[in-house]
Amino acid sequence: MDCRPQCGACCIAPHISTAIPNMPNGKPAGVPCVNLDDAFNCTIWNTPDFPPLCHAFQAQTEHCGETQQQALTILTQMEQDTAPDI
Repeated sequence: MDCRPQCGACCIAPHISTAIPNMPNGKPAGVPCVNLDDAFNCTIWNTPDFPPLCHAFQAQTEHCGETQQQALTILTQMEQDTAPDI
C-alpha cells in the first residue's frame, strides 16, 4: 500500500520510546513527529536518517481507513490497546 499524501497519522498516533532523528527522547503518543512538514509529509523518508522502527511499519488498509482522521482514530485505538499497563 502506498501512503496517503498529507496524512502522517503513523507519525502522530504512536508512542515511540527510542530516540529518533531530532527527537532524542522519543515521541509521546498523539504528538506529531518533528520530522513532519506542514503538509504532514516526512522530511527524512528515504534518507539514511529514516529510523528502522518507522521503516518496519507497513501501512495496510485496515490501519489507514479512507481519510487522515480515520487513520488517526484507528492508530490511536491500536496505540491504546497495546500500551503497557502502568
